[in-house]
Amino acid sequence: MSDLSPAELIQRHQNGVWRYLRVLGCDPATADDLTQETFLRVLRRETFVQHSEQATSEYLRRTAYNLLVSSHRKLGRIQVSDSPSLLDESWQRWAGKDLTGDDAVDALRACLELLTDRARDALRMRFVENLPRVQIGENLGITDHGARNLMQRAKTQLRECVAERLKTPGVKTPGAVS
Repeated sequence: MSDLSPAELIQRHQNGVWRYLRVLGCDPATADDLTQETFLRVLRRETFVQHSEQATSEYLRRTAYNLLVSSHRKLGRIQVSDSPSLLDESWQRWAGKDLTGDDAVDALRACLELLTDRARDALRMRFVENLPRVQIGENLGITDHGARNLMQRAKTQLRECVAERLKTPGVKTPGAVS
């Protein structure tokens, strides 16, 4: 692999580093700051060598992780995890060979479209608006157990649909959760 220019390196890996930080629990602004700091740190290193796309991606994620841990320590927060290798393994399962995570995000967006409006609304209320299950049930006119079941079915459908799309791009998974 030939070394990418700094601009090419950032363009190729920025989304992946940012998404990795978001997976670790960073809010968007913190992920922005730590992503920028990751590239500054790496590009300032005279010994940084781009052996391969995957090695570079792993190195950038490790650098981002270490910056996050340092940030948490400075702020007196709890460390994210004792094992960055487990986090990397999870990231690899999620993003696969796509180092940016774009394929997984595109698959998730497409699979969300297959859900019913009601299931999408329930997931939006839970994961975007952070509403409790009881409130979601009230908003949808069902019990909190009904809301739980609806969201569990929707998450299962999303997980299966995304897995199928990442295995065979372009394949549509039929069926919708009501």
